[in-house]
Amino acid sequence: MMNSLKRDLDLKDLIIIGVAGAVGTGVLFSTAGMTALAGPGVVIAWIVGAIMYLFVGLTYVDLSALYPEAGGPSRYSLYSYGRITNLINAFADLIWYLFIPPVEALASVEGINYFYPHLINTAGSPTTLGALLGVILMVLFFPFNYFGIRAFAKSTDFLGVIKLLLYILVAIGFIAFARFSNFTAYGGIVPFGVGGIFAAIPLGMFAFGSIRVIPDYAEEVRSPKIIGRAIIWVVLGQTLIYVLLAVGFLTSINWVALKLHAGSWSAISSIAGNPFLTIASGAHIGWLIAFTVIIAILGPFVTGYIYQGAGTRILLAMSRTGLVSARMKEINQHYAIPVWALVVFTVVGAIVAYIAAPLPSIYNLISDAVVAGYLGFAVNPVVMLALRKQGREGKLQQGGLVAAIAFASASLIVYWSGWPSVPYASILLIAASIIFGLAYKVHEGAKNAIWYVAYIAFLTAMTYIGSVGAKKWINIDVGSLIVVLVSLIVFLPWGVASRLMQIDENTTTPQIAEIP
Repeated sequence: MMNSLKRDLDLKDLIIIGVAGAVGTGVLFSTAGMTALAGPGVVIAWIVGAIMYLFVGLTYVDLSALYPEAGGPSRYSLYSYGRITNLINAFADLIWYLFIPPVEALASVEGINYFYPHLINTAGSPTTLGALLGVILMVLFFPFNYFGIRAFAKSTDFLGVIKLLLYILVAIGFIAFARFSNFTAYGGIVPFGVGGIFAAIPLGMFAFGSIRVIPDYAEEVRSPKIIGRAIIWVVLGQTLIYVLLAVGFLTSINWVALKLHAGSWSAISSIAGNPFLTIASGAHIGWLIAFTVIIAILGPFVTGYIYQGAGTRILLAMSRTGLVSARMKEINQHYAIPVWALVVFTVVGAIVAYIAAPLPSIYNLISDAVVAGYLGFAVNPVVMLALRKQGREGKLQQGGLVAAIAFASASLIVYWSGWPSVPYASILLIAASIIFGLAYKVHEGAKNAIWYVAYIAFLTAMTYIGSVGAKKWINIDVGSLIVVLVSLIVFLPWGVASRLMQIDENTTTPQIAEIP
């Protein structure tokens, strides 16, 4: 067994992986869910979400330059806080990644249901047959990741470009038959106020999370210097597509054809099946239906196998830290991929797809994944500042400001995800951390992890008492302000102060050479 990955990705590959990995279920389903919460404000929600995630993405620019390793974001906290903080952080990331391929597989099932309408029931959930097809699709993701990073890049370059062109054509097609009165006729641009926009943003953040896959592949990049540029281009590219599709969806809503009362924005989330496909079918526009069916199947499929590969790198990173079995870091000699990590990730994902299919709606799965993911993402801005205190200067100017905005953004995204998504994700995260912490005797850095545990508890409590939660004791504006102030005044400095006094000498990072 060789012990190194193959460095074979260039800037073009990273940009296509990032954008093609983003544009899938997150835009097809999240756009409808966001419109139900914000009405025409969905366009504003996408733009605000893009700005928030740009700052989160900038922390990856800084940290990946210091540690260009596979699954890097699930290792960064190790160097400043020890294994317990890293255990919780890594499992938050892993939960996010384990949810996404099943969600994408089930979204492809929604598309296939157009041809064989026995896969989705009248409530919009997969039937038993649909769940089994979701499992089959999870298995079909496997060969895209098994035959090496070059084969993965070539297939993604080809399918990704086709996929993105089709998404743009569909967006233009929807806009071409638009009803622009939908922007203003039913309560104005923000019919539910700013609170509706806040509530909608977390669904959009599911789509933006794909930037995270770029540093996950850092150890397979020809030059780590290109990672920062790739992240910026991916943010810009996916935001353009999201805004186009949001405008297209919003303005193509035909209330009569959908059998909805005009202006009943909240009822849009009850549209059974893929909402874009439902609208296209109701419009009886042949070419638009055909293209929408293709993206309804191909779009989530490509996103699913990209995340399967990136999630495999997280298991590799966790194995290097001693948080999961050492088998997860074994590299296949022929194809230079973490083969056992890929097998385990595929099997667990297939189980999740089958179990999750008949239970919550796809919108609930998205919300739960967002919470886990952003609880993981929130650590990186703190790590960035902690590393600078330890003497590891990053490349970003105004790094303190970037970290503060990124930390506040991640905190708000978790808070806006609401109840019960936050406690569900938190309980799953803590349970996994305890089980694997005991199994792999993780005890280093207990004192350094107190701030992170308290931070998760604080956000969970805020969703309980806030307007997005169970009790609704405080409105969303006041609750959001409290989350920002407490995060920045209490948890950010507490987290930085909780760092190890020096970088842990017992941990190592792979030495990544550049390829000319």
